[in-house]
Amino acid sequence: MPEINDHLDHGLSVLFIGFNPSLRSGETGHHYANPRNNFWRILEESGLTPRRYSPAEDGELLKLGYGFTNIVARPTRGVEDIAREEYREGRKILRAKLSSYLPRVACYVGKGVYTEFTGRRQAPWGFQPESAVDGVVDFVAPSSSGLVRMPMREIVEIYTELRFYLEDELKH
Repeated sequence: MPEINDHLDHGLSVLFIGFNPSLRSGETGHHYANPRNNFWRILEESGLTPRRYSPAEDGELLKLGYGFTNIVARPTRGVEDIAREEYREGRKILRAKLSSYLPRVACYVGKGVYTEFTGRRQAPWGFQPESAVDGVVDFVAPSSSGLVRMPMREIVEIYTELRFYLEDELKH
């Protein structure tokens, strides 16, 4: 199955970073395309987007200053299907993308995404005390997978912190 394209640009407000695309995303060529994934709902309910976008509109979010990438580009059924070697290579590639594009915020969609990238054992939700890449603020958000057992209200509250930060940045 082919890799799905990143949506990257210079000057992004947020680069959303996932583990890797789902099989459904691989089939459609769009990020967060699994119907059980709550990503698009979370963005709308947190106020990060003015409406609920569909996976087919993922490229449109560049206009809002949002980009998409993953640690591993290969679509799989689940993260357990990703080899350690793929993570090693993916970390190098992701670090290069972050260093080159310098989004204002790197939003790791899942604690595991962040800990896998940084090698840190744990992380609180939200903004991290130090950045993995100079010039980029790290934000750890819950995974949007339908398998997550955290109440949706709590997930949305965490993503809302990111929206408040971005709104505050625009004022300054």
